[in-house]
Amino acid sequence: MARFMGRSWAARMFPGRRPRSRRRERPEVAGRRFRSWLSVRSVAGQVFVLQLVIVLLLGAAATFALVLQVRHDATDEARGRSIAVAESFANSPGIVQALHSTSPTKVLQPRAEAARKGSGLDFVVVMNTRGIRLTHPNPNRIGQHYVGVIEPALHGHTITHTGPGTLGEAMDAVAPIFDSHHKVVGAVGAGITIQKVSGLANRQLPLLVGAVSASLVLATGGTALVTRRLRRQTRGLDPVEMTRMYEHHDAVLHSVREGVLIVGGDGRLVLANDEASRLLDLPLRPEGRLVDDLGLEPHVADVLASGRDVTDEVLVAGDRLLAINNRLTDRAGGPPGSVATLRDSTELRALSGRAEVAQKRLKLLYDASVEIGTTLDVGRTAEELAQVAVDRFADFVTVDLAEPVARGDEPLAIGGVEMRRSAVHGIRSDPPFYPAGRIFSFVPSSPQAFGLSGGEPVVETDLSEATGWQAQDPERTAKIIDYGVRSLVTVPLRARGVLLGVVNFWRMKQREPFEEEEVSLAEELASHAAVCIDNARRYTREHTMAVTLQHSLLPRALPTQSALDVAFRYLPAESGVGGDWFDVIPLPGARVALVVGDVVGHGLHAAATMGRLRTAVHNFSTLDLPPDEILSHLDDLIARIDQDEGPGGPNGSGGGGGSEGITGATCLYAIYDPVTRHCMMARAGHPPPALVRPDGSVEFLDLPAGPPLGLGGLPFETAEVELAEGSHLVLYTDGLIEDRRREIDTGLEMLRAALSHPGRTPDEICTEVLDALLPSNPSDDIALIAARTRVVGTDRVASWDVPSDPAAVAGVRADVMRQLDEWGLDEVAFTAELVLSELITNAIRHATGPIRVQVLRDRALICEVSDSSSTSPHLRYAATMDEGGRGLFLVAQFAERWGTRYTSDGKVIWAELAIP
Repeated sequence: MARFMGRSWAARMFPGRRPRSRRRERPEVAGRRFRSWLSVRSVAGQVFVLQLVIVLLLGAAATFALVLQVRHDATDEARGRSIAVAESFANSPGIVQALHSTSPTKVLQPRAEAARKGSGLDFVVVMNTRGIRLTHPNPNRIGQHYVGVIEPALHGHTITHTGPGTLGEAMDAVAPIFDSHHKVVGAVGAGITIQKVSGLANRQLPLLVGAVSASLVLATGGTALVTRRLRRQTRGLDPVEMTRMYEHHDAVLHSVREGVLIVGGDGRLVLANDEASRLLDLPLRPEGRLVDDLGLEPHVADVLASGRDVTDEVLVAGDRLLAINNRLTDRAGGPPGSVATLRDSTELRALSGRAEVAQKRLKLLYDASVEIGTTLDVGRTAEELAQVAVDRFADFVTVDLAEPVARGDEPLAIGGVEMRRSAVHGIRSDPPFYPAGRIFSFVPSSPQAFGLSGGEPVVETDLSEATGWQAQDPERTAKIIDYGVRSLVTVPLRARGVLLGVVNFWRMKQREPFEEEEVSLAEELASHAAVCIDNARRYTREHTMAVTLQHSLLPRALPTQSALDVAFRYLPAESGVGGDWFDVIPLPGARVALVVGDVVGHGLHAAATMGRLRTAVHNFSTLDLPPDEILSHLDDLIARIDQDEGPGGPNGSGGGGGSEGITGATCLYAIYDPVTRHCMMARAGHPPPALVRPDGSVEFLDLPAGPPLGLGGLPFETAEVELAEGSHLVLYTDGLIEDRRREIDTGLEMLRAALSHPGRTPDEICTEVLDALLPSNPSDDIALIAARTRVVGTDRVASWDVPSDPAAVAGVRADVMRQLDEWGLDEVAFTAELVLSELITNAIRHATGPIRVQVLRDRALICEVSDSSSTSPHLRYAATMDEGGRGLFLVAQFAERWGTRYTSDGKVIWAELAIP
């Protein structure tokens, strides 16, 4: 700051010193500028000399280092090449035989010369154990002793030696030659002049010299540019002009809206501009007086005379808030003292306070947008609203929702609907408010009732005087006041034109009561929360509808049958309703069908489609078709539904209606016969069933994996297995074994481990399987069936082969009567005789091939007549004068049920008779 204080301040701070003036540069000496910065007396000249010395030193050091490095690298390179050639030639094929030949020189000389020329060495010499040269580049030296040390090589070691050579310093290596018994029979010497591999320095030195020269040029140019820039910045001003410039700065100093004070090292005021005098109410002509004598407030005088650095310290001076910065001036050799700047921050402080409040409110609204509505649960959303607002806006928050809202319904008249306390949260855990879950109604005089009726927020700044609020529950409101609650803001929760409830913000006595300007923030919080609560309400309503529909379409109780002991479990997903279903369908002949399936997708559409498929399975089962044919019919059905309801179908977007198309379904259909213990199964894209044998071993049956239903084009196959009595057949949907945190193979192994325990009932199996595999948050429905097989013993089944002769009917009828008499079924014997007579007679008359009669005693008496014909009889109503056509009519009248099922060999006509 000192350079802006003007000439008067400079005179006082530096007595006896005057700025030196210089003459304007005459035109005749303008040409000497270039020589001036070369002068050692100038800064530019000194910088230039320093740069020159540094560049020269760096160049010399780089040259010396380069020479040493090149010499070292050349020596290493010469040594490596000599050793490599010597050892390679010593170990080359045929050299030992050449040494033992009658004329070794004739054989080895060409090879040595070829190796020397190929490697670029000066010589490659082969010698015997006495050191006599057998080869040499100069043939005149062959037969002479090798010049050098060869004794280590004769002892089996490769040696190198550096010494003077013909063309300079050379490197040679001597390697031993071993025979097949690892005996030294000779040696190979190879050498090269080091200067041949040291040409790198000659190539790099010019480059280094060029770099040093370029550095000198750059240093010279940089010095010239710096000198020119300094002259341009000072603009060539002389002392008079510099003085005038300081006077201008002094004028600016006294006109700025920031106070400036300069205090000397002795604690006296050196300079105070006009703004500082105004802010501190200084007396006239305060310069030269001690700071403590200026009448300043003590804390302000202490800061100015403290001799310490201060940054934006806010102090009270009269009715002003001053932001003070204080800096010492004796740094880097300056004069002792300090410079202080003052800013009036009274208005800025008020503005910053309001900005801080606005920032906190914006932060609260942002946090509310993130933290409220994380789930689609009404109660949880209300709790999130209370948690966000507590402590940052209110001390306690209570949320009251209309009773139908929690169920997903829409309140018709909020004023006459009971309210449920959905959330209570605060800074303390023992508030005197209604607890969560309490059901009550607001009295008409309460602020909540006014807010709900008018749809506007209501503020109560002092609850002790709010008689309308106290009328809600005088005893409890008295406890709330005694607890220390002071004020209230109640805001209706309205979303999409529907009033859902009310949120209450409470503050204690320790905080300022709610003001009208804070109501807008409460409305913003309530508005966002109301939308989230309404979304959760709508989801709850749709989810409840889907779950209700799904449960109404699933079997509520298992049908009575004797083939299997069955237990089941069904668990819907936590979010969304899937299309999993199961069924147990009794079939003729004491057989039972087990069905489990899964419609892809979630929601009402999946649940409704599941119901349609389950109804279709029941209808197809009455036809008594094998599993693969039933799956084929279901595949066709889903294909038609997709065609009719898909985007391009009659009800799709192309037709103007529009509905969600099915993407597919899976199904497993199994039929168990307790008489033969055979189980026929077929699957369409469904996980394989698990078979738990009586000894506890578990096997996942390898059924042919058909495609999911709805794809079409590929057939389904039926597999048949024989089940031992007491075996368990476990059917399930993929929600049991698949999870986002584990692979399907891991789920199957976990299921195998849970099932591998013998001696359990189906109900125990279902319980333990769910305990072991049920995910913490199921994302898909789970259907599970465990069925233990039973067997119809031979004492309850009787069968006879019938010849194709009407005369044989009487004998079969008599045998059946005797069997029924043994079973104690005399009461049904007459009906059974009549039914079997008609069925056998029809088979003999209309069918071909062998005929067989079987009677099975179960919950009903089952009479079956099988033949090899595929023609199905049908019921006729004979006219008065017709002689025939009344047989099946009589069977239908006397039997509880009757029908036909087809087998691979023909058909079976059956009838069930009730046992009294």
